[in-house]
Amino acid sequence: MLELIVISTLNGVLFGMLLFLMASGLTVIFSMLGVLNFAHASFYMLGAFFGFQIARWFGFWPALLIAPLLAGAIGAGVERFGLRRVHRNGHVAELLFTFGLAFAIEEIVQIIWGKSPVDFRVPPLLDFPAFTIFSTNYPAYKMFMLLVSIAIFAALLITLKKTRIGLIVQAALTHPHMVGHLGHNVGRIFMMVFGVGTALAAVAGVIAGPALVTQANMAGLLGPILFVVVVVGGLGSLPGAFVASLLIGLVQTFAVSMNGSLAGAFGPLSPDWASTWLSDIWGVTIAQIAPIMPYVLLVLILIFRPMGLLGTRDT
Repeated sequence: MLELIVISTLNGVLFGMLLFLMASGLTVIFSMLGVLNFAHASFYMLGAFFGFQIARWFGFWPALLIAPLLAGAIGAGVERFGLRRVHRNGHVAELLFTFGLAFAIEEIVQIIWGKSPVDFRVPPLLDFPAFTIFSTNYPAYKMFMLLVSIAIFAALLITLKKTRIGLIVQAALTHPHMVGHLGHNVGRIFMMVFGVGTALAAVAGVIAGPALVTQANMAGLLGPILFVVVVVGGLGSLPGAFVASLLIGLVQTFAVSMNGSLAGAFGPLSPDWASTWLSDIWGVTIAQIAPIMPYVLLVLILIFRPMGLLGTRDT
């Protein structure tokens, strides 16, 4: 039991920090532009495939730097030449634009790299066990993923709360016209924020690609849960996204590792109920319902605290 708790906690924190790497970019974009970018997970996928291709040419470490820059440049271009033009037509047009963009990126990835998974490997420098706990070797690469995620969270928080750039970004959120009158190019700020947000998603893709499966549908696998993180944490709240990411990561990881059920806790049903629909529910294990638990949490948050755990906005 102790081994299960320790290993599940490590894996849950790691998965949660990976979710935060993606959710942080989406949170920054929403805080600044008020746009829920449905294509955000697609930039995570682009980061993974860019990282794979650049790693084949130059190695993993140049890929870790170049791939997010490429994805961020594409994201900045999307804001400047696409989203900015759509913005004047309202939020529905923005959502439809980003929704269509997600499908377009997925199709382009399939055309270039195909539908089968690619062989994106862990760099040799980190391909060893970091430590052994309960006879289980914990990979050094997973610890690297965790450290990168924590470093990015700290850098984002310091930048937004303690620097002049962060003050300008926060001021442009609520008083864009005043920021413009002070001599700042608000449009350029919006473009840079969108680019930084997509670059953060690409960083998650580069570091998650070797540990997870890099394939053309990876955006669809993590995309829905990404919006759960943002809503549960509170729209526009970076600390909220951090807390929600860890919470969902731990909940899902522990749930997957548990085989308990109502039948195991209270015994089998009486013969009168054994042939009814209740018998199916009675035998369902926690591991079987693990994939829907984040969405159950989302529903509960929307019912009892619509602004999220640490959010301040009702809408």
